[in-house]
Amino acid sequence: MNRLVALMSQRLLLLLLALFIAMPLCVVVAISFNATSRMVFPPDAWSLRWYQDFFSDPGWVAAFERSVAIAALASLLATSIALPLAFIAWQRRSRLARLLSGAGTMPFMLPPVIIAILFMLLWGFLRHVGQIENTIISHGMTFLALPLVLLSLGFKQIDSSLVEAARTLGARQRHIISGIVLPLITPYIASSLIFVAILSMNEYLIAYMVAGFTVETLPVKVFSSLRTGFTPTMCVGAVLFMLVGLMGFIAIAWLDNLPRLLGGKH
Repeated sequence: MNRLVALMSQRLLLLLLALFIAMPLCVVVAISFNATSRMVFPPDAWSLRWYQDFFSDPGWVAAFERSVAIAALASLLATSIALPLAFIAWQRRSRLARLLSGAGTMPFMLPPVIIAILFMLLWGFLRHVGQIENTIISHGMTFLALPLVLLSLGFKQIDSSLVEAARTLGARQRHIISGIVLPLITPYIASSLIFVAILSMNEYLIAYMVAGFTVETLPVKVFSSLRTGFTPTMCVGAVLFMLVGLMGFIAIAWLDNLPRLLGGKH
């Protein structure tokens, strides 16, 4: 009986916590369907007016498309750098390989404002400012730590006996990589791409400081629009962020078991 009560209490606590976390998201979604321009919850009347405004405004659409492009390229860059680093660290297990992997996680450990200032100074020193590639490279380097950690976990999941057995049977290195390593590591590669893309799409400070309004991403567009006052169109942008993130996590769950990808038990 006591065990049942404890279990029910635990589930109730988790439910209340989930509701508390989801409440701000529900408010934003509801306001995006508000028929008036006031921030009213619950809405007095429901309408798709602000979605029509969003997708008919070239500025909002361009900012969203730019955010998607930057996120895709930044995730590709970060994962492309992290993959060989994690592979070398797993295969050779040398101090230099661990040092390179550790250096890749440094930008993620620093405060975002420090990283943003450093990249702003870098691009200013190179006299290459206000370009979309600045944001792509800056995001890719900042979020490099995430694919490094995920891919390192993936390589640790590979049973060394499989590799040894393949070598004993005469398999060459490229056959081991293509036949054993790559299939086992593919869910971690895909998860790295998705995680970095989600973080890049939601990042504001670095995108603003390295390129400003010349390369206006959706978060920059939202914050710049606040200068002229609140409109539910901003909430439409937030809803799109949530949908992209939700689809990303659904894709990760479809690829493999999420706790296992994050280093938990099978």
